[in-house]
Amino acid sequence: MHIPDGFIDAPTSVAAGAVAVGVLGVSLRKSGEMMEDKEAPLAGLVAAFIFAVQMLNFPVAGGTSGHLLGGLLAAVLVGPWIGALCVSVVLVVQALLFADGGLSALGLNIMNMAIVGAFVGYGIFLLARRLLPTTRGGIVTAAAAAALVSVVLASVAFTLEYAVGGAGGASVGRVAAATVGVHVLIGIGEALITALTVSAVLAVRPDLVYGARGVRLRAPAARGPVAVGG
Repeated sequence: MHIPDGFIDAPTSVAAGAVAVGVLGVSLRKSGEMMEDKEAPLAGLVAAFIFAVQMLNFPVAGGTSGHLLGGLLAAVLVGPWIGALCVSVVLVVQALLFADGGLSALGLNIMNMAIVGAFVGYGIFLLARRLLPTTRGGIVTAAAAAALVSVVLASVAFTLEYAVGGAGGASVGRVAAATVGVHVLIGIGEALITALTVSAVLAVRPDLVYGARGVRLRAPAARGPVAVGG
């Protein structure tokens, strides 16, 4: 999913960069307004976790591999505003220190992996959460489903960017078929990692899961409902 330098033309890259800067500027202001003392170290932990897991690739198909995008996972754990910033910091570090994604394409990569994942993905999570039982399993399932869809939508966003300013030489149809098809499989891996992570945090500290705030999780019948902070 990391777009290299030169794969999308300069005007499209600059436009995406401008949009990304604007969204992250608003995210930074919103995060400062709403962040509590306990959320600052949690945001750092989320960014570090996503950075570490993104460095691990898993096989997909035909010799290709994929890795966690992390936008939806970050949004569920710390909220979409802070989540988008966490993933963006990871992408900047990867581009500067590891040449993972081009510098000229940094705005595009932030758009696709941080902004689409954190904001569009979180909207899908909220919708799925409404449709599923208000249990820990329901929250985890909603997060997994939204993670899968967010990865596919990120690949669709890339396809649209390529259609506008692609410089790779391949047809848009061919790029769309290859990119979206592979990212459906990557999305399954993303859904699994997201489900395991959210489930683990909910099991020990449900109050730290932003996506569970304001939800009264139904516990086993003998125990009654469990209120989650917010």
